[in-house]
Amino acid sequence: MSKINDLIMEYCPDGVRYYTLGELGKFYGGLTGKSKDDFKDGNAKFITYRNVYSNPALDLDAEDRVKIAEGEKQRTLEYADVIFTGSSETPDECGISSVVTRKTDEKLYLNSFCFVFRFDDPAIMLPDFSKHLFRSGELRYQIGKTASGVTRFNVSKKLMEKVKIPVPPLEVQREIVRVLDNFTLLSAELSARRKQYEFYRTKILDDLKPDIEIVAIGDLGKWSGGKTPSMGEKSYWLDGTIPWISSKDMKKPILEETEDHITEKALSEAGMTLYPEGCIAIVTRSGILKHTFPIAYVPFKTTINQDIKILVVKEGILSKYVAHAMQAYGDDIRVKTKKQGGTVDSLEFSKILDYKIPVPNLGLQKKIVNVLDNFETICSDLNIGLPAEIEARQKQYEYYRDLLLTFAETGSIILTYRQPDRQTNRQSVIKLLQYVFGYAPVTMNEVAKMLRGEYVTQKSMKAGDIPVILGGTEPAYYADRSNHSGEVIVVSRSGANAGFVSFWNEDIFVSDGFMLETNDNCKIRYLYHVLKSQQEKLHEMKRGAGVPHVRGDEIMKINFLLPSINRQKEMVSILDRFDSLCNDFESGIPAEIEARKKQYEYYRDMLLSFNEK
Repeated sequence: MSKINDLIMEYCPDGVRYYTLGELGKFYGGLTGKSKDDFKDGNAKFITYRNVYSNPALDLDAEDRVKIAEGEKQRTLEYADVIFTGSSETPDECGISSVVTRKTDEKLYLNSFCFVFRFDDPAIMLPDFSKHLFRSGELRYQIGKTASGVTRFNVSKKLMEKVKIPVPPLEVQREIVRVLDNFTLLSAELSARRKQYEFYRTKILDDLKPDIEIVAIGDLGKWSGGKTPSMGEKSYWLDGTIPWISSKDMKKPILEETEDHITEKALSEAGMTLYPEGCIAIVTRSGILKHTFPIAYVPFKTTINQDIKILVVKEGILSKYVAHAMQAYGDDIRVKTKKQGGTVDSLEFSKILDYKIPVPNLGLQKKIVNVLDNFETICSDLNIGLPAEIEARQKQYEYYRDLLLTFAETGSIILTYRQPDRQTNRQSVIKLLQYVFGYAPVTMNEVAKMLRGEYVTQKSMKAGDIPVILGGTEPAYYADRSNHSGEVIVVSRSGANAGFVSFWNEDIFVSDGFMLETNDNCKIRYLYHVLKSQQEKLHEMKRGAGVPHVRGDEIMKINFLLPSINRQKEMVSILDRFDSLCNDFESGIPAEIEARKKQYEYYRDMLLSFNEK
C-alpha cells in the first residue's frame, strides 16, 4: 500500500470530509472602475486573465501593471487565494483556477474578468494542494455546471458556493503535493522548450540587420473578412467539403483541418470567398483574445467566418515568413490593438494593419522560415515532437491526480525525475543568428572575459626573461614570473599609450593592463583583429588630466559583428598573412625592406668607392 494510503489510514480511517465552498469561504471580484489608460505605465502589479488561465500556481513574476491612486480602495489578492476565470465561449473553459502559492509583500490587483475564492481559515488547505485540487477532473466537472449562456458562458458565484471539495488532513495533502509536483516537473520542462522556441523566434526577428525594411502588416498583401452562410439552410452545410474556419479551429500555428465545412452551393449562393493555399488567418473577435492572439498558416484552400481575417500575401513575400513574424509579435499586437468594453473580446483591425514587422529580402526570409519550421516541427508535430511527450505526461499526471484526490488505492506510484534546469542563454542565440544571417551583433562582454593586471614595481620583481606589460607598446622590463600563459589580448590601461592592443601567446606578466580571453563562440585572434581595427577608438577612450587611462567596463561595451567560427578562421588566416607581410621582420615587407636596404648600401658603397690616382 502506498504511503498516501498509510497516511489516510492513520489520519482519516473513516474517510475524508467534504465541504461546500460556501461553508469554507467567500467570493470576491477583481478591479472596478478602471479605464484603458489605467493599464499604461502602471505603478502596481496586475494579474491578467491569461496569467490565471495559464498557470495552476499564479505567476507572481509577471510584469503586468495597473495604475492605483494613493488611498484608492481596491481589493488585493492574499496568500492561498484561489482565483477563477469568470467566462468563456465554452462551459468547459469557464472557472479555470489559479492559486497564490507564494507569499509576497507586493500588492496584487486582479483583472475584472476573474474572481477570487478566499478561505475563512486559510490554514485548512495547503495552497499547493489547492492548485491541483481545483483543476482535477471532479472539480472541473462541478465548476463547468455552474456556467450558463448561449454564445458566451458565465460562472454563477451562487452555484459555485455549492461546489463540494474534499479537505483531507494536512499530512495527506502534503504527500499528495509531493507526488503530483514530481509529475508536473517534466511537463514544465517540455513546455519550457516551447517557450524557448518562441524566444528564439522573436530574437531572430529582433536581431535582423539594421537596414531591413520595416513594413506595416496592412501592406503585406490583401486582407479580407468572412461570414457565416445561413445555418437554417441545410444544403449549405450537409455533406460539405469546403473548409470553413472559425475561432474554435485556431488552436495551432499551422492549421490542419476545420471542424465545419460548407458546400459548393453555399460557396456560390451565400457569397462566400474561397481563399488559396498559403494564407494567414487571424482571430479578431473571440473570448480567447483575453489571453491569446491566434494566428495560423493555412496550407489548404478555405473559407472563413466573420470573426476571422485572412491575408493573401503579395509577390516577393513568403506567407510562412509572415506567419512566423506575426506569431512572434502576437502578444504585443494583441495588447496594443485590443478594444475596451463590449460583450465579446475583440481587436481593432485598423490598428493591426498599422502594426509593423521586419521584412528582409526573399533569400533571408527563406532561411528564417527553414530554421523556424524545424523548430516548429519539434515543438508541434504530434507524432515526433514535444506535444506527444507533453500530452503523455499530462495524461499521466491527470490520471494520478484524480486518483489521489479521490483517495482511491493506486498501488505503486511512478515518479518522474527532474532533469537539470535549462536556461536560454545568449550564446545559443549568437549561434542561431550566425546560422541565419551569417553573423551576430555582439558586445565584448558576450564573448570575452576581462582580467585585471597585477600592480607590481620593478624593484619587487626579480630579473628574468618574462615580458612585463606596463602600459606601453613594448615590455617595460623582464621578470622571473608570469600571471598569464597562452593566447591572450592585452589592452594597456594607463599612460600615453592607454588603449593600445597587443596579442601574446607566451608566458607574460601584465601589470598596468587588461587581459582578454574569449569563449567558444569567438576566436581570440578574430577579436584581436577587431580591436586593432578600432585602435583609434580605444585611444579616444582615455580619460583623466594627469595620467590618462581607459576603463574596463567601457571596453566591454564595444559592439561588433561576429561571424561563424569557420568564417572567423578564414578571416583570421587572411588578416594574419597581411599582418605578417607588413610587420614580420623575418619575412614580408620589413624583411624585404631590410634586404633592399643592404643591397642599396652595398651598391652605394661600391659605386662610391673610387680608386685613388
